Amino acid sequence: MATLKVGLVSPEREIWSGEAKLVVAQTIEGQLGIMPGHAPVLGVLLDGSVVKIEPADGGEPVSAMVGSGFFSIAGDEVSVLAEQAELGSEIDVELARQELQNVLSAGDDTTAERRARARLRAAGADA
Repeated sequence: MATLKVGLVSPEREIWSGEAKLVVAQTIEGQLGIMPGHAPVLGVLLDGSVVKIEPADGGEPVSAMVGSGFFSIAGDEVSVLAEQAELGSEIDVELARQELQNVLSAGDDTTAERRARARLRAAGADA
């Protein structure tokens, strides 16, 4: 079975890397599903979205909140380069809910609200 070689990185660290059978990313033009054999693409990530990865080994799906950034597909290699990224499994849901409430109370920063909601979605909680 063909697989993708995936790397999800932020300036702070490598968030996830490995072999995958599917990657789903939200771009500024819409959602994109990437499977082995996909045509080459360079895209812009939607700030405050979730990247989902299905590992090739059948392990638990990976969800990560991403801030602005880019992704590229070349051959069967997918690189996701995010300004900010956080694995859903590392997110404190209660703290993320509180941060969303703080952003909503402040009123006008839609980027902060999108990121706060994406953190909750990546963690598997309702936003």
